[in-house]
Amino acid sequence: MRILIVEDDRRIAEPVAEDLRRQHHAVDVAADGQVGLDYAAEGSYDLMLVDIMLPGVDGLTLCRKLRGLGEQAMILMVTARDSIEDKVAALDAGADDYVVKPFDLAELSARVRAVGRRTRNAGPLLQHGSLALDPSAVKVTYNGRPIALTKTEYAILETLMRNTQQIFTRAMLQDKVTTFDNESGTESIKTHIANLRRKLRAAGCKDPVQTLYGTGYRLAEM
Repeated sequence: MRILIVEDDRRIAEPVAEDLRRQHHAVDVAADGQVGLDYAAEGSYDLMLVDIMLPGVDGLTLCRKLRGLGEQAMILMVTARDSIEDKVAALDAGADDYVVKPFDLAELSARVRAVGRRTRNAGPLLQHGSLALDPSAVKVTYNGRPIALTKTEYAILETLMRNTQQIFTRAMLQDKVTTFDNESGTESIKTHIANLRRKLRAAGCKDPVQTLYGTGYRLAEM
């Protein structure tokens, strides 16, 4: 899944993001409510983890604005407030669920998996020609044939498939996968791209990743 974390406390945001990336999720982090709104406007997310107490735009207001704009992503409110009134306020603002701080990463992961189960019956969420990527099942297929990828290769492919017209530099891709592979420098990204191409071609997908020399990479037209 693609997940947006809107949390101003780095001591919480960073370990949560790292844990979710280890589980094959693509994760973005926004440090205040307005940046969270900007991220949501620019990308398509399956799940948003939103703190209530945020600088700029607070979490409840953020949630209301997202729902008012027609945002369909699941929203999990993360809050230090645990009264019934606070929980009701979060749900009334449009949140689907909530978790109270301090929380265990295992509990949060279980809630994220539950979100994945709710969306799994929708079929592949990302489709590019005959190439399909199902974020909730962490599965890639070409013409229905499964393709086994490493965590890093999967993260690169998901990034490209979510933004088919965007050109990604090696540095941009490195930022997406560095949690999976501590050796993912910009030169390492080149190797991962080569391996990804090889596996996709072996499945019958011809020239799947386009190289724009001196610029970066994007998904080739099919």
